[in-house]
Amino acid sequence: MSLQHQVALTFIKSIGCTHAKSLVAHAGSAENVFKTPKAKFLKISGIGEKIIKQIDFDDALRKAEQELKFLDKNNIDVIFYTDSRYPRRLKGCHDSPVLLYSRGNANLNPYHCVSIVGTRNATDYGRQLCRQLVEELQQYNVLVVSGLALGIDVAAHKECLKQGVPTVGVLGHGLDKLYPHQNKGTAEKMLENGGLLSEYPSGTIPDRENFPQRNRIVAGMADATIVVEAGLKGGALITAEIANSYNRDVFAFPGRLGDEYSEGCNFLIRNNKAALLTCVADLAYSLGWEKNTDIKAAPEQLLLPIDLSAEERAVYEIIRQHNQALAIDDLAIKANMPMSQLAMTLLDMELQGFIRSLPGKMYKVN
Repeated sequence: MSLQHQVALTFIKSIGCTHAKSLVAHAGSAENVFKTPKAKFLKISGIGEKIIKQIDFDDALRKAEQELKFLDKNNIDVIFYTDSRYPRRLKGCHDSPVLLYSRGNANLNPYHCVSIVGTRNATDYGRQLCRQLVEELQQYNVLVVSGLALGIDVAAHKECLKQGVPTVGVLGHGLDKLYPHQNKGTAEKMLENGGLLSEYPSGTIPDRENFPQRNRIVAGMADATIVVEAGLKGGALITAEIANSYNRDVFAFPGRLGDEYSEGCNFLIRNNKAALLTCVADLAYSLGWEKNTDIKAAPEQLLLPIDLSAEERAVYEIIRQHNQALAIDDLAIKANMPMSQLAMTLLDMELQGFIRSLPGKMYKVN
């Protein structure tokens, strides 16, 4: 696939992540999207005349060409959602980014991955919990994800650097800058054992609305989200809500009653939005983790149907139970799924290696 076309997809006005994936599924590749007459995309659910009129392929390709120059100059990698390096856990989320810009050397598909989030106004108690948490997580060869914000986020990243735990910071702006600037030194060190991720191209400033969007990546990349210390309002509780919406585990450290920056954690626990956490052993028991699993072996692990989303698993079972290859038309009827949605689902499953396509739009389990 052409890298320029993959990047250009994100520059098409009026087309978000979900619609961009639908276009790729319909056309067969990012490059083919730009070769397909726009009127043909009217067949895709949710794409109407208004959206079609706003699509400017030439403008998107020009912007992508400029972005590629920046990426090449600054040694920034692009990970498209069909790439095997793309975070598998995140890919299962319906609103996952079409692509990620990446710096560093992190394995984004480890056996174990947690997100650590919390208030920007971390107390000594919160920082102490971060030290204890990361120290215990070290025994499980885990990747730690956070948002590289002030407070708990950067405390978690710094502890990972001290303990030799790989850590990734997800940014709410382009990789041409670092916000907040106080964390630049920490960010540079993270490139040696982890890295930085963003869905935003260069030139994107850290607007307020970008950070809730960023938080869905923080939640979606992990097996579980851990809230260390948080008030009743702020990004940590937003991340916890998103993780819950993805059916991911959420844990929170309890705090003393009346402490402003423990109220958010106590709220999550009280309302069954997070499990109470006192040590990593609680989390490991809940998730079925064992100590000292080799994180480097993760990309070679056998993929099982459990690795699929619920939607993909349903399609997988229909194909598997059919004794021979199944035509896409028959599959659409059996799965009761719109053709455009099914095509995108099948493409994802084929790229992950669960099924293979045969001539005549027939599909069979690998």
